[in-house]
Amino acid sequence: MTQPYPIGMPGQPWGETECAQWRASQPLRRSYADDVLSVIDRLRERFDVQEYGRLDYDGEIFRLMAIRFRGRRDNLPVALVTGGVHGYETSGVHGALQFVERHIADYEGRLEVVVAPCVSPWAYERIHRWNIDCIDPNRSFRDDSPAQESAALMRLVSAWRDRVLVHIDLHETTDSDESEFRPALAARDGKPFEPGGIPDGFYTVGDTENPQPDFQRAIIEAVEKVTHIAPADANGEIIGSPVVAHGVINYPLKQLGLCAGITDARYVTTTEVYPDSPRATPQQCNDAQVAAVRAALDYALAHR
Repeated sequence: MTQPYPIGMPGQPWGETECAQWRASQPLRRSYADDVLSVIDRLRERFDVQEYGRLDYDGEIFRLMAIRFRGRRDNLPVALVTGGVHGYETSGVHGALQFVERHIADYEGRLEVVVAPCVSPWAYERIHRWNIDCIDPNRSFRDDSPAQESAALMRLVSAWRDRVLVHIDLHETTDSDESEFRPALAARDGKPFEPGGIPDGFYTVGDTENPQPDFQRAIIEAVEKVTHIAPADANGEIIGSPVVAHGVINYPLKQLGLCAGITDARYVTTTEVYPDSPRATPQQCNDAQVAAVRAALDYALAHR
């Protein structure tokens, strides 16, 4: 960006006035009910569908939904699949639903699979990163969370979080990260915007405290059959973090309040699909997410 962000004053963090201006500038661009809830409704004949929370945003009601097998077995380890923590990251939502429709049955009797396909439905409809309160849910998975979406998912998980063996959180890195979302973040926080780069390809984010390199490699190898893997930049980094293996970086997940850190699962990862590549179609992006989920669950089962 060569011009200041259009909301707020440079160097001054936003208050409620600026947040209201931002909120008013976010048009409705797609339908959570049509795109997500309609698919979940079709799945009710085969699976247990649970409403784990409900958001009331200025009279707009969003039901937060999770899908799991019927006839729960408390003796099985849990596999948690989350998508749409950032609502604009489309393949995370539709990849999670595609996994349920086509592949989840492969794990019945072996894992208690719980899928929350669209954690942030308001943001899904606006194709944005934040919720209605200008808050990033994926920095808000902590006690007394300011994000209702994050708090609701944490309540869902709390009953069985000690049984979670594997958690895979489905995300995207988009060109709009650099053109819109990072500049908006800098403006909101009253900080200068520092331009960065967008990696061309898929990568994963492991946990600095529990990196599990073989697990991450298994996911990369599976996804590489579907779409290309992001190379390191000239500094040996991806989005400012050192590349620790082909297509893999690590973050301190719990410290940053990230979704992938909400349990103490042995195997955790965040996927990052690149949907703006001329080498990837929307269906390839969904397929890449599905490949990542299946590889994660298969590896966890084989290395319990």
